[in-house]
Amino acid sequence: MKLRFWQDKASLGMALAVLSALGFSFKAIFVKQAYVVAPVEPVILLSLRMLYSLPFFLMISLPALQNIKTLSLRELFLLVCIGIAGYYGASILDFIGLQYISAGLERIILFSYPILTIILGVFFLGHRFDKRLLVPMGLCTFGVVCACISDIQVGNNESHIWLGIMLVTGSAICYAFYQAFSEPMIERLGAKAFSILAMLVSVIAVELHFFSQLPLSDLKQPPEIYVQCAMMAIFSTVLPVFFQSSAIKYIGAARAVLVSTIGPALTLVFGWLILGEAITLLQVSGMLLVLVGVLTIKSKRT
Repeated sequence: MKLRFWQDKASLGMALAVLSALGFSFKAIFVKQAYVVAPVEPVILLSLRMLYSLPFFLMISLPALQNIKTLSLRELFLLVCIGIAGYYGASILDFIGLQYISAGLERIILFSYPILTIILGVFFLGHRFDKRLLVPMGLCTFGVVCACISDIQVGNNESHIWLGIMLVTGSAICYAFYQAFSEPMIERLGAKAFSILAMLVSVIAVELHFFSQLPLSDLKQPPEIYVQCAMMAIFSTVLPVFFQSSAIKYIGAARAVLVSTIGPALTLVFGWLILGEAITLLQVSGMLLVLVGVLTIKSKRT
């Protein structure tokens, strides 16, 4: 009976991990669909996504802020930088970049962020570099290059594709910064309190960006845009975060990470099915190289 209960719990954890990967993979699909619906500015999509997501995170995480510790000025500055980089910088660069490249390439570039996290850790946090990581890092880099070449070959405007690649790479750098520097803040505040504070910082940054660039009337969009942003907030932001946390609880971080590697493949498939994006042998090869590299990096760091 006990064994059967464990098997059920493991199955539930695997299912939650798959749903989390599916949700995160669909984010680019929602953004690309919104661009098809109307010529909407990326900051508008991001602003609506944040506004839809925030109430859910507040309801779940607000109790964690009641016993929050007092932060020093240095810690407060670091929190602001992490929030701006992780939830605002990474997102706005990603949303802009998706105007120029395929959803599949975007996901492959973003999925290679562990390389950048390692580099930031070595240069800014005093981490030692493990020479065993050279091969998997090389695989990830070569895989991203293959995927980029595929988009350039298929696309019509090479300069726009290169711009999209640079923007999404900038997004990956911002997310790597968030990952590298968030660990000490999580230890200081706790995961829930840190996450909600970082999100609050990002919401302020997003809205400042919006009001400095556009009038309030620009939030008036076709109903389809509101639907896409609401679905992005619920199914590609809020639910995947909680699915992932629950999956780690049931099956552990290692298995959850393993399941998450299906994310780029899911984005490629749904980009083809829903957006009509081409899938090439070079792109699939690049994706597989990145997945092998990322899995090897994570296995050697654990």
